[in-house]
Amino acid sequence: MIEVNPALRPDETLNTFYKGKILVLQRKNGFRFSVDAPLLASFIQTKKEDEILEIGTGCGIIPMLLSLKPFHHIVALEVQQGLADLARRNIMLNHLDGRITVIEKDFRQYNPWHQFDIIFSNPPYLPKDSGYLSQTEEKNIAKHEILCSVEDMLNWSKNWLKVDGSAYFILPESRRAGFELELLKSGLSLKRSRLVFPRENEPPNFFLAECGQAPGGCQVMAPLILCGQDGKYTDEAEAMFSGVDGK
Repeated sequence: MIEVNPALRPDETLNTFYKGKILVLQRKNGFRFSVDAPLLASFIQTKKEDEILEIGTGCGIIPMLLSLKPFHHIVALEVQQGLADLARRNIMLNHLDGRITVIEKDFRQYNPWHQFDIIFSNPPYLPKDSGYLSQTEEKNIAKHEILCSVEDMLNWSKNWLKVDGSAYFILPESRRAGFELELLKSGLSLKRSRLVFPRENEPPNFFLAECGQAPGGCQVMAPLILCGQDGKYTDEAEAMFSGVDGK
């Protein structure tokens, strides 16, 4: 049995999210989540009976943000031992251990006994041999495709997603064309998409995707603009980051 102690450690910070509804332990010098986590959590549509799986939970932030929505259970996979331990402690800290289970496992070696209604991931953004490498292995594995690729995730999701299920991802907009090509190869189809812009009249920085088994049309949502010209969050972004967007 794994012992879990949610007490704050000297090398960690304790932050709040969704106006204090969610408490988050993070390492001071390790991988820390960013704006992409609440963006993906807001984009995911759930139902109370949903069985959900996450590939690469990190500190467990997205399942915790999803806890404000209806679902039956989330299995959160994490390959890194330190992050899996941190995620378990966060789940216990927020009294969510009955709804979310963290498993330390490489998803490619994980064989669940059933398919899932929803699979989601905030995958590493950078190809294996690109970008600046940190001195921290935890950050490198989270940010670079060192242990897995988007192609791996899509092919695995194809096998373990229910016929009427949805797989959700967030990626840099610069990787959208490559993602859509790998999506086509995997046999999954794009069901819904949305571009995220930091401000009006600036290039998009994120691409949100909902994918499914059945081919069909793709709903292209109106762009999400995070900040107005005054630098403040737009009303929609503020609602998302407060956990009151109602989605």
